[in-house]
Amino acid sequence: MTASVQIVDYVEQGQSLYIQLKVVDAETGASVEGEVRFLGELLYGELIHEKKSPLTDTTRIETIAYLRTHFGR
Repeated sequence: MTASVQIVDYVEQGQSLYIQLKVVDAETGASVEGEVRFLGELLYGELIHEKKSPLTDTTRIETIAYLRTHFGR
């Protein structure tokens, strides 16, 4: 994994899981903070959105994979 993902905080409410995270994009060196959420198995948030994310595609995909593995969803 080339991206650095740090979970700042998270809270679970029913089927929703809200996650505050900080991601360092290895390709650009940019550090980005944001919030994403799982609703059941679906992951939402501008940080990981294909068109709205400030992250490079590689880092965005690695972040999604990391979160799915870490939280088992």
